[in-house]
Amino acid sequence: MTTMSETSVERPIPDHSVVPPVWGRITNINVDRGEGSWLITTSGDRYLDYSSGIGVTNTGHAHPRVVAAVQAQAAKLLHGQQNIVYHEPGLRLYDRLSKLMPGGPWGAFLSNSGAEAVEAAVKLARVATGRPVIISFRGGFHGRTAQTMALTTAKDVYRAAFEPLPGSVYHTKFPYCYQAAGGGHAPDANCTCDWEAELDLLFHQVIYPSKVAAIIVEPVQGEGGYIVPPPTFLPRLREITRQHGILLIADEVQTGFGRTGEMFAVQHWGVDPDILVMAKGIASGMPLSGILARQEVLAAFAPGTHGGTYGGNVVSCAAALATLDVIEDEDLIANARARGAQLAGGLRELQADHPVLGDVRGLGCMVAMELVKPGVGDGRSPDADLAKRVIAGALERRLIVLSAGSYGNVSRIIPPLVTTADEVDRALSILEDSLRAAGA
Repeated sequence: MTTMSETSVERPIPDHSVVPPVWGRITNINVDRGEGSWLITTSGDRYLDYSSGIGVTNTGHAHPRVVAAVQAQAAKLLHGQQNIVYHEPGLRLYDRLSKLMPGGPWGAFLSNSGAEAVEAAVKLARVATGRPVIISFRGGFHGRTAQTMALTTAKDVYRAAFEPLPGSVYHTKFPYCYQAAGGGHAPDANCTCDWEAELDLLFHQVIYPSKVAAIIVEPVQGEGGYIVPPPTFLPRLREITRQHGILLIADEVQTGFGRTGEMFAVQHWGVDPDILVMAKGIASGMPLSGILARQEVLAAFAPGTHGGTYGGNVVSCAAALATLDVIEDEDLIANARARGAQLAGGLRELQADHPVLGDVRGLGCMVAMELVKPGVGDGRSPDADLAKRVIAGALERRLIVLSAGSYGNVSRIIPPLVTTADEVDRALSILEDSLRAAGA
């Protein structure tokens, strides 16, 4: 039996080797706590966290209102399984989520992770349409389960070692304006990307559109490089899917809950999907995900055909309700627009002195810089080594940013939506110093 004296003695933190190496490392810091935009290590060092836990902590680390909601609910009930009981946080969240999007009427289904929510969307699309095929876009990321790996093509490491993967999944071209054949162009210019012709070719060479249950798309590609499509893309894709009776699934796992300067990114283009996938920012770090679907589509899920033990956990639901309150009451969507514009504007100013910054792009607090070799070829060749040096330099200067892109040459910058103008200025200064230190 453990004695009181043994439990009162502080034990050393175990060595990092206890964590399996499959978890690819972003940093090796030991974190004690988080406050807003900051992470504080066990030794007291402060890091400006512009990773937001990969786009999760939209309300910042340990927002007091979210913490209070979690504490209050944990003292009452930790687990109320959805097949067995109803609980107030869940009922309130289901109701609130159904009213977040215009149009509808919408219904929700709650699960735990982004991949689980994508799985739910694919299952629902197939059963609702009676069709087998799902189409996704090259460069997209949808998860690491077998089905979601089959949908994912952002980078080889996510799927290449795990064949065979589920079938009846096909991929088509996403409009990547900076890397377009024939020369890069701004997404809001006359886009020359041939994504529609490629999709039409897929229908003529590979699969009848009448066999396609759904097309799944990230409104802004995440792991693929924070690629913002031209403004005509999603509206035209919506027209094509309706023409063929295909459901449109918007994967908003990374773009949702104010990240891009709208509650959901599809709202930038006035597009209503049939199914919307959500996770990450929904509960400020508590595990929760789900889908929104048109009620007539969601009705295709007969009782017992889908579910999960922990989906819609009561504590996570309480955190989500508090998260939505904070987003609304603190006007975080407007702050995301303002701070994102400040960040992107500052990076574009750096382009004049740093031609390695081939492209700066993003929406709201979802910003990226693509690092290239300006003297090679047409000047758009990826420079992954430089991106690594810049990201490492930023970390040395106490700023956490991440990589992205199929070639690893994109640095993505993901501030929490509570970040301040002073913090953005600090990040820009660090990034400029890191570019110079990296020889850029």
